[in-house]
Amino acid sequence: MHVMGAVLAVPEGKKADYLEMARWMGDMFREFGAIEVAENWEEDVKDGEQTDFRRAVKAEDDEKIVFSWIVWPDKATHDAAHEKMIQDPRMQEMPSEMPFDGGRMIFGSFENIFHSR
Repeated sequence: MHVMGAVLAVPEGKKADYLEMARWMGDMFREFGAIEVAENWEEDVKDGEQTDFRRAVKAEDDEKIVFSWIVWPDKATHDAAHEKMIQDPRMQEMPSEMPFDGGRMIFGSFENIFHSR
């Protein structure tokens, strides 16, 4: 299992716009092999003493934290999906203005080493 994760800040007033974009992207991720796509909106995110989610993405007062992940069967599927999405003409339909500042998004790819259900 391979997981792509992200933390980002979205203006509270753009929640619906973000959700629309996330659903659209999620459909493509699933089409290209993702097992699971999850988008999670801040409900109880505490400020830390040394670091926290809000500081990590330089969240502003009117922004909420989004914690998301995509589960892939393996890294090869993830990498192939990335290439397919770059070439997919539907990507040209993406809005030119995103509902968040992508420059403050933290994301990465992870090898799963433990999973329990």
